[in-house]
Amino acid sequence: MREEAGGRMRKVEAMFGTGVALKFVRCAGVSRCLGLRSFAVVSSPCYGSSGSTQANTRVNETSTGQSKMSKGNPKCYFDITADGQPVGRIIMEIRADVVPKTAENFRALCTGEKGFGYKGSTFHRVIPNFMCQGGDFTNHNGTGGKSIYGTKFEDENFTLKHTGPGILSMANAGPNTNGSQFFLTTVKTAWLDNKHVVFGSVVEGMDVVKKVETYGSQSGKTSKKIVVADCGQL
Repeated sequence: MREEAGGRMRKVEAMFGTGVALKFVRCAGVSRCLGLRSFAVVSSPCYGSSGSTQANTRVNETSTGQSKMSKGNPKCYFDITADGQPVGRIIMEIRADVVPKTAENFRALCTGEKGFGYKGSTFHRVIPNFMCQGGDFTNHNGTGGKSIYGTKFEDENFTLKHTGPGILSMANAGPNTNGSQFFLTTVKTAWLDNKHVVFGSVVEGMDVVKKVETYGSQSGKTSKKIVVADCGQL
């Protein structure tokens, strides 16, 4: 058993290669999820993970100031339900000033102006003390989704960082595989920097994100069906 466990940890080290990620795997039991190959945030919202419980508790207390509102950036919203019951509204600033292509993809999927988008989709994977992942409006299980540019598009840049709770970032299956899946962090997830494209942050409704987090589990399976009942641009 010890040899088998050692083999699993060597696999984790080869996959993620950082002490932070390894610490998370040991402390949070994420190693149980390593067989999942869908777009999942395992220790990297393959479509990642975070074991940090000492992150800032307020979105606007980030070291980069990236949550500061810019008048030129769009704001989008999600109206969330849990098993059909209203949970509340999440409002996000989308950083078109830094990642215009990624921001436009998310904005258009919120409005549904291309004929498809996030309305009616679910948060299919929620891991407490890590993130809430959604955006698979085709398969609803983390294996699907598509961008407004086709199926996948490139990593635009990694200027913005995963500095604390409320960061909005793209889930992926490796470099340059962005589609429609995204995640909202509930803690600081610095090991995801330079691997996942951050393109926004929650400016109102972080309490709703934290409520959604309570329906999650270490496997990511939710105890209630979390749905984006409505969404759009403000």
